[in-house]
Amino acid sequence: MSTSMQNYYAARASEYDAVYLKPERQADLRAIEAWLPARFERAHVLEVACGTGYWTRFIAPVAASVLGIDTAPETLQIAEARLAESRVAEPRVRFQVGDAYALPTSEPQCDAAFAGFWFSHIPKARVREFLAGLGSVLARGAKVVLIDNLFVEGSSTPLSERDAEGDTYQARKLDDGSAHRVLKNFSAEAELRAAAQGVGTDVDYKAWSYFWALSYTTRMP
Repeated sequence: MSTSMQNYYAARASEYDAVYLKPERQADLRAIEAWLPARFERAHVLEVACGTGYWTRFIAPVAASVLGIDTAPETLQIAEARLAESRVAEPRVRFQVGDAYALPTSEPQCDAAFAGFWFSHIPKARVREFLAGLGSVLARGAKVVLIDNLFVEGSSTPLSERDAEGDTYQARKLDDGSAHRVLKNFSAEAELRAAAQGVGTDVDYKAWSYFWALSYTTRMP
């Protein structure tokens, strides 16, 4: 993640979860919260860009273990407090500061991965790098699930810019008054399927009104 994005999410930590309060998205969120845990039953899960642990709390009760990675210590502090409140037993869940483009290996090796609302922050030129790097630290035949936003007029923050590489950006303002230029790519189903087919099999795409989910299995030798 770029330094500007790291600074943005560090500054946003205390208001990070406000996006989950949008009234029009509540039905979708409840549906995803019910759908997601079954993907990770008894799995050792690597969660990339885990943020404040909003999704960790739904995965952890059914997983064998969860390793949550994020670049911002400020959001990880919130995640740790949230999981403590939910009484998910340690050491089943661990959080650590880390880089999505240089993911750690773990013992036991993770056989599943999840990234919620991270994929849209990957520059198009680095998608292949991220997916290949993710696959390199997972067990062969691991399950990968990615969830992110659909662009919905009137609900999504408008796009303010498109650069020469085709990446799009939003202009966001935080409660402290600071303004930020935030990379936010909204990917079409065909683009997502093509990216996943380059690294995995059994590719599946699911969409709700405001969100999409992409899952695949990493390739066996």
